[in-house]
Amino acid sequence: MWQILEHRRVDKQCAAVPQEILKRYEKWKDIAAISGPLGLRQITGFHDEALSGAWKGHRSSRLGARFRVIYRVPPEDLTFQVMSITA
Repeated sequence: MWQILEHRRVDKQCAAVPQEILKRYEKWKDIAAISGPLGLRQITGFHDEALSGAWKGHRSSRLGARFRVIYRVPPEDLTFQVMSITA
């Protein structure tokens, strides 16, 4: 099973997003914990993709039309490091 670590700013960002997005984020965390990155890529609604530029080495998944979760998966262990939930 995969472990999900959240940056300390994620709690503050979660307080500012709509309830519907929070529900999708919780579902995202469930899928990530059980299936890992491959499970997220198989669900087309998340549009999971690698990022470039300043966020190179990170990935993002859509939580809605406006919101994304930005995370990275270190190669050495089974963890997701959630960095941000952004609009």
